[in-house]
Amino acid sequence: MENLIALLIAAPLLGAAVLLVGGRRLDRAGHWIGTLLSTASFVVGVVLFTGLLGRGAEHRTLTQHLWTWISVGSFQADVTFRLDQLSMTFVLLITGVGSLIHLYSVGYMEHDERRRRFFGYLNLFLAAMLLLVLADNYLLLYVGWEGVGLASYLLIGFWQHKPSAATAAKKAFLVNRVGDMGLSIAIMLMFTTFGSFAFGPVLSHTGDASEGKLTAIGLMLLLAACGKSAQVPLQSWLGDAMEGPTPVSALIHAATMVTAGVYLIVRSGTLFDAAPDAQLAVTVVGAVTLLFGAIVGCAKDDIKKALAGSTMSQIGYMVLAAGLGPIGYVFAIMHLVTHGFFKAGLFLGAGSVMHGMNDEVDMRKYGGLRKYMPVTFVTFGLGYLAIIGFPGLSGFFSKDKIIEAAFAKGGTEGWILGGAALLGAAITAFYMTRVMLMTFFGEERWKDRPTRSPEAPGAEPVAEHRGEHAEPHPHESPKVMTIPMIVLAVGSVFAGGFFSIGDRFLHWLEPVTGHQEGDSPVSAGVVTGATMVCLVIGVAIAWALYGRRPVPAVAPRGSLLTRAARRDLLQDDFNHVVLVRGGEHLTRSLVYVDHTLVDGVVNGTAAGFGGLSGRLRRLQNGFARSYAVSMFGGAALLVAATLLMRAV
Repeated sequence: MENLIALLIAAPLLGAAVLLVGGRRLDRAGHWIGTLLSTASFVVGVVLFTGLLGRGAEHRTLTQHLWTWISVGSFQADVTFRLDQLSMTFVLLITGVGSLIHLYSVGYMEHDERRRRFFGYLNLFLAAMLLLVLADNYLLLYVGWEGVGLASYLLIGFWQHKPSAATAAKKAFLVNRVGDMGLSIAIMLMFTTFGSFAFGPVLSHTGDASEGKLTAIGLMLLLAACGKSAQVPLQSWLGDAMEGPTPVSALIHAATMVTAGVYLIVRSGTLFDAAPDAQLAVTVVGAVTLLFGAIVGCAKDDIKKALAGSTMSQIGYMVLAAGLGPIGYVFAIMHLVTHGFFKAGLFLGAGSVMHGMNDEVDMRKYGGLRKYMPVTFVTFGLGYLAIIGFPGLSGFFSKDKIIEAAFAKGGTEGWILGGAALLGAAITAFYMTRVMLMTFFGEERWKDRPTRSPEAPGAEPVAEHRGEHAEPHPHESPKVMTIPMIVLAVGSVFAGGFFSIGDRFLHWLEPVTGHQEGDSPVSAGVVTGATMVCLVIGVAIAWALYGRRPVPAVAPRGSLLTRAARRDLLQDDFNHVVLVRGGEHLTRSLVYVDHTLVDGVVNGTAAGFGGLSGRLRRLQNGFARSYAVSMFGGAALLVAATLLMRAV
């Protein structure tokens, strides 16, 4: 079985190489090649998963050593893969949801001239993500980490003829570089502290390091997670990333890139357990981000950006759970998996709506679409019910567990974190109900209105067979797009319940992540009841604002908070003032110091020696009488000094 692990990465990596190097001769079949190799990786994952199930819990860790990458003295980097319950969970999620997104993209990108290249980038993304979760050491994980960043840059900026898309890709790349610095510093600290960066030696010897060093490593890992998972303060790239094709949004924001930070924290759980200050920072970041993203999602009229705010919030829930330690590790991954189903389904549903609406993204120009797109309506609706935590659906089982775990943290911290999670549940119910009502219910606001130009921010290129300014004619998407949506909807309904029966998901992951029960001040029934009350309140407010009254074609001015939320709570303004302007002033100050102080000292010293040498040069005039006088003066001084010393 160990020999099959490398095939998981090799299949999509081969697809990326063939599609990106093969040239236009593969244009007619490239999309199917990419989909086939992605599916092949999923099949290998299922075979390995079946093999792990046949083993005892203590024998479910497989390693495959390929070669020694670097060996210099005590520094040794191996290309070794590790397959255990945690990485196996990610493998099935990445390849399963990824393959469905590949299939969906066959129809969605049908009229794009560069479809072959798009599928090559998708395969490259999957290969990098699989390398990240299968690596047996942090250095190899870093290679996959950077590969994901590169592939996301290529996919977000795929329509680079749009200035907004090119800018969004650069923004995502640069913001992620900040987080990547945190991971690189953490790896350096690990090597200097433990003499290794392999998971085994690092995580099994945390007791040998000081708490200060462990805290520093934990905070650097958290910085890395904030970049990849779009957590405060490195969250600004996520909304702009919607400029990429919608399948990219589903891939990045559901099953892959944004979950990498959660994986990193959970994989490093032993380290965080030994560094309580770093663990507390994780919970704070998660709690702040889940509220930040939810508030932003409430004010967005762009359907994809509303879902992007939702992604930020839901990842915040996962990070919060991961920061709770052994109480929450399993529930963080459980919510990650269920979120992969319903969020991917929601994004693909949004793409289906756009497909039938001439690529319009403004929900104020939707309305009444449920009768024109019945499959999209049902699948999107099931994803909506799952994400708000409707009883019996996936989100109900996974998100409720996180809220219970937050309260089980105990003390004031537990009440604050649990309260934030409950408030987030109410806001989630509000903004997702708002999306549902504005898109599928109410009057048909798209009639007799031109769609936005494809050059406008947030719009996707309109196929030539559809007029750029023609009135939309809503219609259901082809089966190649609806089948993946149906499969994801099934997962949105049943995955959470399946995982919860007999605590099977907990028992599956516990040997790797560990688990302990918290002493919660409130019972699970009370938490569930409070969550349901929050859900009802959020839905009721959304219905009162968007269901009982017509939706205006132009967004009203709104309150100060609403206006701030439309601008992502001024995150870009803050970054511009503090980082961009601050960086400019810092750079100018450094240039001034360099020119006046550093260069001044260097140039002044050089000028001083130059002047001194010029004056000394005058003594060498070439006249013998001058030299004789100098010799006589020197001899006189020596005689005088000798006589003086004798007298003393």
